[in-house]
Amino acid sequence: MQVVYERCCGIDVHKQTVVACAIVPGADGQPVKDTRTFATMTEDLEGLAGWLQGLGVTHVAMESTGVYWKPVYNLLDGRFSILVVNAEHIKALAGRKTDVQDAEWIADLLRHGMLKGSFIPSQVLRELRDLTRYRTKLGDEHKSEVNRVQKVLEDANIKLASVASDVMGVSGRAMLDQIVGGQSDPAILAELAKGRLRDKQELLLKALSGRVRAHHRFMLAQHLSHIDFLDEAIAQLDQQIQEQMRPFAAALATWDSLQGINQRIAEIIVAEIGADLVPFEDAEHLASWAGMCLGNNESAGKRKSGKTRKGSPWLRRALVEAAHGAAHTKGKYFQGLYRRLAARRGTQRAAVAVGHSLLVTGYYLITRQTKYEDLGGNYFDERDREGVKRRAVKRLEKLGYRVDLEPIAAPAG
Repeated sequence: MQVVYERCCGIDVHKQTVVACAIVPGADGQPVKDTRTFATMTEDLEGLAGWLQGLGVTHVAMESTGVYWKPVYNLLDGRFSILVVNAEHIKALAGRKTDVQDAEWIADLLRHGMLKGSFIPSQVLRELRDLTRYRTKLGDEHKSEVNRVQKVLEDANIKLASVASDVMGVSGRAMLDQIVGGQSDPAILAELAKGRLRDKQELLLKALSGRVRAHHRFMLAQHLSHIDFLDEAIAQLDQQIQEQMRPFAAALATWDSLQGINQRIAEIIVAEIGADLVPFEDAEHLASWAGMCLGNNESAGKRKSGKTRKGSPWLRRALVEAAHGAAHTKGKYFQGLYRRLAARRGTQRAAVAVGHSLLVTGYYLITRQTKYEDLGGNYFDERDREGVKRRAVKRLEKLGYRVDLEPIAAPAG
């Protein structure tokens, strides 16, 4: 096989140790392997870098093992050309599984140019990822805490959620604070309602008539205190993200122009894939990396089920959420696409397909530096007018109607 890199190194990464196998030309020109084990403390990793530099190594490859590759990458970045490779792509042969053999296998694959590195964002984007992902986690925890509040209310025979759409809204929160403070009179609690909820006084009186014990008040106080803490933490994260997103204002505006994508989802997308999208060869490559397209599974000329790959769970989640939002935008293209697919393939597959379309559309908008122009909710009907007419007539005829179609004259002027 052709040798691509004369001096290279494969690293098998673990939590406490790394095993490095360097391949360099010997005195007779034949490749020589040198394998050593280093601890993962900063001083030891500096020793690894010095050893590789002494051997004249130019290229390094390692598995993307959890978060343990990050300390190694941070110290070797800038000194060598580094490939962080998906572990699924470099599995060793069965029966050859030791740390030393893994390092040698990675080095051999790298030497012959058989490895393709994963997308490693810049330091700025990695920091943004930490912020947006932590915000998402706190948001999930916030939702869980609100659900716990609802469970306590149900246990206390308080049916507030059956009347108010948002238990933690302005009205609901005021009532909860009063309940925690010891107030149990339904009439007094119902008077705290604001806005349209005031029109439901009779229902509120019934819903707020419960059996609240001291235990319930204590638990509600704990949950509400935690919710307040989470609200403050999320607000601080929002502020920090907005400050660090200022250099990417143009990309944020482009993503935000698509239906279903708001400021928060746009920030997640930019943090996950960057602003210029240069690392991705084309839209299909980006969609595959994100796990938003079907896999290839064909045998004997038959197309079998090809599930989507795992991809980036953070980006995939944001795009599916955006797809559900886009599905509720009246008279728009993405709503038409969602309804068209959901009727045949189900809502979940339709959401993934719309998320894929959003991602591909955003890719072309950014790479071509153009603005989004919506095709309209009836795009698919206009694209195949005769087919739509034929199917509609056929359905009516099956119901026993005779159909005569006459086009409506266009208005004058």
